[in-house]
Amino acid sequence: MTAVDKTKRIGHWYFGGVASAMAACCTHPLDLLKVHLQTQQGGNVSLFSMAVRVVKNDGILGLYNGLSASICRQLTYSLTRFAIYETVKKELVKDGRNMPFYEKVLVAAVAGASGGLVGTPADLVNVRMQNDIKLPKEERRNYKHAIDGMYRVVRYEGPIKAFNGATMASSRAVLVTVGQLACYDQLKNLLLKSSFFNDNLTLHLTSSTLAGMIATLLTQPLDVMKTRMMNAPPGFYSSIMSCALDIGKNGPLGFFKGFVPAFVRLGPHTVLTFVFFEQIRQNFGDVLNTYFFFTK
Repeated sequence: MTAVDKTKRIGHWYFGGVASAMAACCTHPLDLLKVHLQTQQGGNVSLFSMAVRVVKNDGILGLYNGLSASICRQLTYSLTRFAIYETVKKELVKDGRNMPFYEKVLVAAVAGASGGLVGTPADLVNVRMQNDIKLPKEERRNYKHAIDGMYRVVRYEGPIKAFNGATMASSRAVLVTVGQLACYDQLKNLLLKSSFFNDNLTLHLTSSTLAGMIATLLTQPLDVMKTRMMNAPPGFYSSIMSCALDIGKNGPLGFFKGFVPAFVRLGPHTVLTFVFFEQIRQNFGDVLNTYFFFTK
């Protein structure tokens, strides 16, 4: 029996969500520190100092506060955007058709907007759970896990509150999905055309690292505003513009507060997501030739 070429396999619609959840388990402490740096009201605390503060106050497990919400977010937000992008992509590349970059950007934008909306409730709870340990004990929400958090938000604050910051989350998701999925696809194809790369781990690491850099550059200003709006008391910000003005009153660099931890978190998360995704695809995906045979 002839061995199947792993590079000829294609992924199922849910592979991206599973890969993103796996990556979140590895990068969650960096995500938590990023939220802490973005929500601090004063001072200039470094990433390392913030990590020491969290461990000192809540122990090493404090770095994993809100992990269930982070995984839940990936299984809603990333699952949706990967599912839409990969499903549409399969249809557009039938019969060996090349997918131009502008189509990748458009599909990624739609996928990102959809994923951002679907993942907003889990994202809201994720930010709250990560930031809870900064609050005085009497003011902490103390969600048991992500499902408990979403249930309590809907029950005590209303279902509309669960989608607080949805506009910002979806806008950010459009940019990060374009930076990650569309740019990763494009970079991977360009590098494959050179004589230096094959469809292996080296290619996946290189493409995903560059995609992570682009995604961080595109999303950092919106990421800061999204985090502020989600964590603000009810009515504190009347609109996105009021949030932007509040952040920008001390200069434009406020929009890039926590840029280093954002890159440190988003870069490894992007790399790990695509490394896991490609490994899952190459080992558990459908054979490409079989797919085209049955869809013609």
